[in-house]
Amino acid sequence: MENLKSQLLNSPARYLWERIGIFSHHGIDLPVSALRTKKSCGIGEFFDLLPIIDWCHEIKLDVLMLLPLNECTTDPSPYNSISSRALHPIYLSLEELPYLQSYPKVKGKLAAFRYLNETPRIQYHEVLQKKMVWLREYFEAVKESFLANPDFENFKESHHWLKPYALFKVLKHKMEQAPWTTWPKELLSPSKGEYDQLIEDNQDDIIFHIALQFLCYEQMKCVKNYSLAKQVFLKGDIPILINPDSVDVWAEPHLFDLTKAAGAPPDAYSSEGQYWGCPLFNWNAMRKYAENYEWWKERLDFAGHFYDLFRIDHIVGFFRIWGIPHNHSPKAGSYIPADPSEWIPQGQEILQFLHHNSNMLPIGEDLGTVPREIKHCLAKLGIPGTKIIRWERKEDKKRSFIPYDEYPRLSMTSVSTHDTEPLALWWQVQKDEAKAFAEFKGWSYSPTLSFDQHREILRDSHQTPSLFHINLLQDYLSLFPELVWENLKDEQINIPGTTSPFNWTYRFRPSVEEIVSHEGLKKTMKELIRD
Repeated sequence: MENLKSQLLNSPARYLWERIGIFSHHGIDLPVSALRTKKSCGIGEFFDLLPIIDWCHEIKLDVLMLLPLNECTTDPSPYNSISSRALHPIYLSLEELPYLQSYPKVKGKLAAFRYLNETPRIQYHEVLQKKMVWLREYFEAVKESFLANPDFENFKESHHWLKPYALFKVLKHKMEQAPWTTWPKELLSPSKGEYDQLIEDNQDDIIFHIALQFLCYEQMKCVKNYSLAKQVFLKGDIPILINPDSVDVWAEPHLFDLTKAAGAPPDAYSSEGQYWGCPLFNWNAMRKYAENYEWWKERLDFAGHFYDLFRIDHIVGFFRIWGIPHNHSPKAGSYIPADPSEWIPQGQEILQFLHHNSNMLPIGEDLGTVPREIKHCLAKLGIPGTKIIRWERKEDKKRSFIPYDEYPRLSMTSVSTHDTEPLALWWQVQKDEAKAFAEFKGWSYSPTLSFDQHREILRDSHQTPSLFHINLLQDYLSLFPELVWENLKDEQINIPGTTSPFNWTYRFRPSVEEIVSHEGLKKTMKELIRD
C-alpha cells in the first residue's frame, strides 16, 4: 500500500488523490431517473438524491455514482445526448423552483403529475412533454424576477456554450426534431451574420432554454454541496463520444472526423464487432482549438461543478479508436491512429492535459480487449481501471476466473454495469457463465441464486484489493424480494444493441422513502462493507 501511495502522490493525478484519499472507498451506482419520492413528477429529480445521500452517510458509503445526466430528446439514453454539457431539465425538482410559492395556481398544476410516479417503467416521452409545457408556463410567470437575478446574468455570461446550445434546441423544435444534417442549407452552417440574426429572432425561446440550464446548474450544485457536507463524494459519468446529432457537432464540426463512425472490432465479446455511430474526434483540430484541448477543458470544467470523480467511458479511445466507414460493417474498420507506436504518446498527452485541467479524479472504463501497454500507461497516470467480477477471467483454455487477490489496488470492482443483467438475472439467463462462477466459488449451481450466495458475491466485491467498490443499487435491493420487481428482467436498465421503449426507462420498485427506511437493507449494507 505504501508503494501505491508513493506512486499516486508522484503521478500527474497527485492533487486529485490527495483530495479523495488513498484508501478503500465504497459506494452505489444509480440512474437518477429511476428514483421517485412523494414530491417527484413522473421521474427521478435532482433533490430526490438528498435522502439517498443521507442514507449513504448513515451506512458509511462514501461514493454515490450517477449515470449521465446529459440532456437527450426523443431517445432517453443519456449516452445519446444532444449536448456534451447541458443537464437534462427533465430532472428538475419542480416543487423546489425559485419564486414558485408566489404562484399557487402554477404550483397547483403539479398534482396532475403524480400518477406518472406509479407506472412500473418511466413514461419518458409523456413526462418530458408535460414537464416542458409546465416549465414554459412557470417561466412566463416568474420571468421578470428571473431576469433580474444577477446570478442568472453571471451564469449566462460565464458559459459561452449556452447560446449555441439554446439556439440548437430552438431549431430542433422548429425542424420537428429532425437530424440537423437534414436541415435547410442556411441552418447547416450559418455565417456569423446569419447566426447573430437567428439569435436575435429567437431571443425569447433562447432565454427560456438558458434559464432551464441555470436552474439545473443551481440544483445540482446544491446536491454537490450537500453531499460534501455529508462526506459523500459524487461520481459522474462522462461518455467519451458524442452523438452526431448534437449541438457540439453542429456548431463545431471541425473538431470531429465525420467521415467515419466509432465502434469496436470483432472480439471475444462480439463476433461481428460493434457499430456505435458516433463521430471520431479530430485530435489535431482539438489540439489547436483555442488554448489546446479547450473543448475538453470546458466540458470537464462544467462537470466539475457537480462531481468529485468521474467515470470516463471507453478510456482506451483516447489512445486509439476503431473507425468504421459509414454504411459498412464493423469488420471494415481500422484503428486510428493506424500506427501502434502513436497510441501511447497520444493518450498520455490528452489524459495528462485533462488531469491538469480538471478537479475531478477519473476512473477509466477499460473493459474489453485493451493492450497491456495502455493499462500500464493509465496506472502511471494514476487512473484506476475497472474490474467487473463476472468478466475477470484468465486468457487460457479453461477461461477460469481470476482470484480476487490478484485484482490491482488501482481499480474499481463492480458486479454489474448498466449494460448488463443485474446479478440475480445474470445467474438465471447466462447459465454457462454462472456455472463457471459457481465452480470458481466451490458451489453447486442452481438456477436461482440463494440469499447467502447473492450476499457473498456482493461481499466479495467490497473485499477485493481495489481502492473503489461500487455496485448498482438494484443488486443490493435484490436481496429482498419486496424491493424488486417480480420479474427480474424488469430490473435491467438497458439492453445494448437494441432499440425499444424498455431501454433507459427503469424505475426502482420502492420509493426513496421505502429504500432508506428498510431496516434489513440498511443492516445488510453495513455488514457487507464491514465484513
